[in-house]
Parts: sequence; structure tokens; C-alpha cells
Amino acid sequence: MASFTVKAKRLCVLGAAMLLILTILSLFVGKYPLSLRALMDGDAMQWRVFGTLRVSRTLVGAVGGFALGVAGFVYQTIFRNPLASPDIIGVSSGASAGAAAGILFLSGAGAVTAASFAGALAAVVIVLGLSALDKTGKNSTIVLSGIAVHSLAQTALMCLKLTADPERQLSSIEYWIMGSLNGISGYSITGNLLLCLLCLGTLFFLHRQIILLSGEEGEVRMLGVSVGRRRLFVLLTATLTVSAVVSLTGLISFVGLLAPHGARLMTKNNRPSTMLLGGLLGGSLLIGADLLARSLAAAELPVSIFTSLLGAPFLIILISRRKNI
Repeated sequence: MASFTVKAKRLCVLGAAMLLILTILSLFVGKYPLSLRALMDGDAMQWRVFGTLRVSRTLVGAVGGFALGVAGFVYQTIFRNPLASPDIIGVSSGASAGAAAGILFLSGAGAVTAASFAGALAAVVIVLGLSALDKTGKNSTIVLSGIAVHSLAQTALMCLKLTADPERQLSSIEYWIMGSLNGISGYSITGNLLLCLLCLGTLFFLHRQIILLSGEEGEVRMLGVSVGRRRLFVLLTATLTVSAVVSLTGLISFVGLLAPHGARLMTKNNRPSTMLLGGLLGGSLLIGADLLARSLAAAELPVSIFTSLLGAPFLIILISRRKNI
């Protein structure tokens, strides 16, 4: 806790309180409204909706948003780039191509989730494999590899769309790409959440090394840190975290960019407390967007619409300022 200043502790407490409030709202708000009185009276339908759908959806929103915020912090720190996000090494495009293949050739939501996870993981393995060919271990090599894999995955996705049934499969692919927490149930999230929590625990355990990796490479090597191997391990762990989330939710825009940046603006530093606050803001952002997505229209809207409405202006302001925070 030595790295937590008084200001950082207060911000983290406020972030946790905000996430808790939104989580409680998420449990009761929706097309089928739930009430505490009906649950206490033992209403069977209320308990079925609460236990099967609402709890799992809220868990994925809170844990998934937290994971995207933490992963975004890791990418921005290691790449020393305020615009870095999970997309930078192809995880999102790989997940999209995998999900499209699952929708076309497999059956069932679980199969699509597994296919999207496999696509994301394959993209990352290819990126890290390509970057390993460069013995200098420069960050730019991973970025360039990510751009190449992203282009290949997008090409594969376009080819899969061309072969899809326009009335059924194509709409499912497009809806998945837009991202949503709709349809998540307790039957399909256990493995993904366990993997996500395991990766998050690993990242927080390695938080000091993550901060070290943001320094000049020569200085870090003098401290006895194996820069290349540690960087690859941390990036793979962060990407596994993101893959576990997006394979359930589809693509969620801007959370991995907005949350760590917002945390850094509040704390004015890049310490582990900022990493925790970024996760709390990410969870709050995703659950808040999901509450809007299920409440503002008769039909449920993709959650990325609301994260993008927040993210796009923030990105424009960030680019106009061109400051590393």
C-alpha cells in the first residue's frame, strides 16, 4: 500500500463505491424489472431471471469492464503510448474473425464464444511469434506485427461475411461485432471469468515489473529485469484477460482506452493505484453503458454505442492536446 497516496486511496474508494452502486442497479433494472420485495417473497419467476440472467450479466459487466481497464493500463504503460489499447496487438480483430467463423460453421452460443476466444488467442500468438523474430525486443516490432495481423484478420472477416446468409448469419456477425451483454447466462461464463480473474491476479502481482517496463530499456536491464521475456509474458497475460471478456461480450469499444486514461488524469501518476482505479472506472463504464443500452429503447441496443459516444470525444480531445500524461 506504500504506493497508494491518500488521494489515490480516496479515489479508489470512490471508484469502488460507484461500481458497487451501478452493480446493484444492474441487478434490478431491465426489460423485466425485479424488486427486492418480490425476491424476498420467493417469486419463482423473479428468482429465475435474477439467478440465471441478471447476476451473470452484471458479473460479466463488472469483471469484464474492470479487466478491460486494467489491460488498457498495461498496454499504455508498456508501450509508453497514451493511445494504446487491446486492439494494438490484434486481439479484437482476431476475436471478430473467430466469432464469425463460429457463427457460420458451428452451432450454439458456447461454440461461438470458444471460437472467438480461439481467434483472439491465435492472433496474439502470431503477433508475439513475429515480434520474437526481432532480437532487439523493441516495442515498435510488436505494434507493427499487430497491425499486420489486424489487417489479415479483417480480410478473413470480410471473406466470412461474403459467405454468410444475409438474413440470419450476417446480422448475427454484425451484432456480435457491435458488442452486447445481452444473452449472457450463468451457464456459459464460469470458465471465462475464472481465466479473467486468474490473469488479473497475475497482473497485479507483477505490478512493479509493469511499471519498470515503462522506463528506458537500458536502465531496466541494469536492474536485472529480463525485458524481452517479461514484456512478452505481461502482454500475453493482459491479452488473455481481454480475450476472456470479448469472447463473451463481443467487441467493446474505448473502455480499455478511456478507463486507464481517466484514472491517470485523476491521480496524476502511473503507479499501481492508477492501475486499480483504471479497473474500477472500466467496470463502472461498462455497467453504466449496459444500463443505458437496455433502458433507453424498446429493443436492446449494442453497448458499444454508448462507450463510443463517450470515447470518441475523449479521443479527439486527447489527440488535440497531444500530451503524455
